[in-house]
Amino acid sequence: MDGFSYTNIFETKGIEYITIIFFFLILIPFWLFINRKVKQPAFIEKAKGFITASSLRIPQGVFFSKYHTWAHLEKNGEARVGLDDLLIHITGDVKITQVKQPGEKIKKGELLARIGYNGNTLKILSPVSGIVQETNAALSENPGVIKDDPYNLGWIYSLQPTNWKEDTNSCYLAEDASNWAVRELERFKDFLAVSTAKLTPEPMGVMLQDGGEIVEKPLEKFPKEIWDDFQKNFLS
Repeated sequence: MDGFSYTNIFETKGIEYITIIFFFLILIPFWLFINRKVKQPAFIEKAKGFITASSLRIPQGVFFSKYHTWAHLEKNGEARVGLDDLLIHITGDVKITQVKQPGEKIKKGELLARIGYNGNTLKILSPVSGIVQETNAALSENPGVIKDDPYNLGWIYSLQPTNWKEDTNSCYLAEDASNWAVRELERFKDFLAVSTAKLTPEPMGVMLQDGGEIVEKPLEKFPKEIWDDFQKNFLS
């Protein structure tokens, strides 16, 4: 038609512009969806600090059991026992309840003590067999000593060992203990991923800092379900 002209969009950049606009119409909602803020449960949001393998104390001459309790043979032939550093980092500022008295017998794997925080409790199992010689009175007077100095002032009982060699054959010592602690840290990370997934769609949330470190004292902020799961699937 005379005096009328048109531009064929397929012969210009128009189709490219439409494609770009269409792309952004799809991309923007998708970007907003994947970057949405997921509300974390309060017990996760309050967790602070982190645990690394290098922060764990693994003294020489101390035997570590799979129950995360330790035993050390003293010069007088008695064995002191207590909680290992990884368990202390995981559980936080717990209160310990001693369940044995001097003269009582205990076997490896039997109830040694209970620890608790805010109504949640864990059963602590003995690393070796023996007869209780002494309880550490300092734990009731100053519960924080078990966190500050677990292998010296923070021991739980002194035992007269009755099966020391056989009991410690399955324990970890020196470099083996250090390597085992690293593996246990990774195992705890896996435990958190599975166990907390039951409570939130974003199970790790702020539970892991940059680099994969586990936050300090995570169990302090967890409900009873996680404590029970930890007892059953990690400590036992």
